[in-house]
Amino acid sequence: MKKLLGATALATALLAGPVAAEGPMNIVFTHHSSASNPFWQAVKKGFDDACAKIEANCQMIFTQTEGAIDQQAANMMAALAGNPDALLTSIVDNNAFDDIIQRAVDNGVITMAVNVDDTEGADGNARASFVGQGFIPAGYSLGKKMSEFFPAEGPIKAVVGISAPGQNWSEQRGAGVMQFLEEFKAANPDREVEIVRLDTGTDGAVVAERVGAYLNANPDTTAYFDTGLWHAYVAQVLADRGVEPGTVLMGGFDIVAEVLQQMEAGYIQVQVDQQPYMQGFIPVMQAYLAHTVNLSPADVDTGQGIVLAEDVPALWDLAKQGLR
Repeated sequence: MKKLLGATALATALLAGPVAAEGPMNIVFTHHSSASNPFWQAVKKGFDDACAKIEANCQMIFTQTEGAIDQQAANMMAALAGNPDALLTSIVDNNAFDDIIQRAVDNGVITMAVNVDDTEGADGNARASFVGQGFIPAGYSLGKKMSEFFPAEGPIKAVVGISAPGQNWSEQRGAGVMQFLEEFKAANPDREVEIVRLDTGTDGAVVAERVGAYLNANPDTTAYFDTGLWHAYVAQVLADRGVEPGTVLMGGFDIVAEVLQQMEAGYIQVQVDQQPYMQGFIPVMQAYLAHTVNLSPADVDTGQGIVLAEDVPALWDLAKQGLR
């Protein structure tokens, strides 16, 4: 009977909304990306929708420059000065945010890593939990699925584009792809397999120029793997040059309109989805539970869903709604 009453009380608390005496929660979400990144707009929609459900005061703070760690750190410190109830943040560097997050935790702020975590997880940072993708397994899955499109014979030249050198998410995804490629190479000793790392960037025009120049100088490239979504811009370069779809196999991460268009055109073969709407929605709900009924935030793997060209039609409506 006590367990039943406890469950009933919890359900009542969740349905009743934030505790009236305390007023609405204040939740801040800082991260490493600029507002021009389409992936983060889907995260923001999930964040905003969850905040509306619990009637919280919420703010997502973008950086002015894509991937600017110093700007993110400054945004975090400014946010904490406002004494929020919860801080959600991406941890793209193993050291840059340790002191700030420890300070937040010491001050009783519910603090969670979202989208990117310290590579050592809870051992490397004081955050309570992580909601996001397992990057190395996701990179491995991308490489493995792409190998199904490799030509049956002849040499393989695979290029792995590291979008943000030194940042956890990009390095780990790239490591996962290269781990699979090394295994593929070992399993096919009779074939010439070359694996190339290329630092590319997080600006579409820059990535298109760098990778486009590399492909122009290395027309024997079999596949290009991007650790983000910027291969969509490389695909446009190839289309502008009149290169046939599939001449260079391409794959990367995140479901955005530009990627779906290039998948339909045949330039991108494999894409990995990490469900950005979920990354925005779930941590807000966990923060609410921690704040109202003292439930500890938990790690949530938002997945490594493989998307192929035949999956695109079903994704368009969700992408247009900002849900994928």
